[in-house]
Amino acid sequence: MKERLQELKQEALEKIQAADDTKALQDVRVYYLGKKGQITDVLKGMGKLSKEERPVIGQLANEVRDTLTEALDSKSEQLENEQIEKQLREEAIDVTLPGKPVQAGGSHLLMDVIRDIEDLFTSMGYEVAEGPEVETDYYNFEALNLPKGHPARDMQDTFYITEELLMRTHTSPVQARTMNRHEGRGPVKIICPGKVYRRDTDDATHSHQFTQIEGLYVDEKIRMSDLKGTLNVLAKHLFGEDRKIRLRPSYFPFTEPSVEMDISCKVCGGEGCSVCKGSGWIEILGAGMVHPNVLEMAGFDPDKYTGFAFGMGPERIAMLKYGIEDIRHFYTNDVRFLKQFHRV
Repeated sequence: MKERLQELKQEALEKIQAADDTKALQDVRVYYLGKKGQITDVLKGMGKLSKEERPVIGQLANEVRDTLTEALDSKSEQLENEQIEKQLREEAIDVTLPGKPVQAGGSHLLMDVIRDIEDLFTSMGYEVAEGPEVETDYYNFEALNLPKGHPARDMQDTFYITEELLMRTHTSPVQARTMNRHEGRGPVKIICPGKVYRRDTDDATHSHQFTQIEGLYVDEKIRMSDLKGTLNVLAKHLFGEDRKIRLRPSYFPFTEPSVEMDISCKVCGGEGCSVCKGSGWIEILGAGMVHPNVLEMAGFDPDKYTGFAFGMGPERIAMLKYGIEDIRHFYTNDVRFLKQFHRV
């Protein structure tokens, strides 16, 4: 038995060295050291040995096992290293090749315009206010001097959800909600950016969903001249210091008096061209002094408080500022269009 163990040891070591892959090595391990392997098979005959021979053969068997296990582990490590080296040679990467360019994203043009206007007004002491896009009929219309049956409601082309719930048609409800929270105490000085919705046919200048920014300033002794000065600062900030403004009388149910503001055409400098349709002026926004009825419904004393409000469309501002001819470019997510306005 002693001689058989020595033979198996020598035989196994030779096969271990000859193994050229991990599968062949595993086969050697199972053949000699497995539960039904050659070493185990030899040891089954230990029962026929004398008491004196058993410890000697047992010790030898353990030594053979340890030697083969160590040889197997060493060979396994060697084969793994050789496999790694082979992979490195076959899968070598040429680090001198140019990499794939990483497409950097950027903020949307409309968001840039909105943030620019927010930065201007917050620097003048205004706060940014927000409100729900699903609005009640009361805040969208009645609190803004548009009672049920008022003909001006038809101008809004509203998406109704129920008789009392709708998709807001302007951001003016945010003004009404904010004034209510102030409980008749001024000042209220906010701008309200956000999405609005109207039943409209999408074309180059119209969309059923678009954005608005409205502003409100309510306090004691607020005058029309304060509104004009604020709008003048806005126009010069957006379109350049050489822009001029004019205010034309208009009508809005929630302001009295109401005006529309035009800016001098940047293409012709006010001389008249195809862009401004020969007038030298381009309409930009609507504004006016807050109607006493709106103040009163919000809990303000119209004999003590006055205020002004204005509203503009960031899409229109962006179209005028950057020469964009179709409002749908803002919403179709054409990367070729959007990349023109990335700020890197």
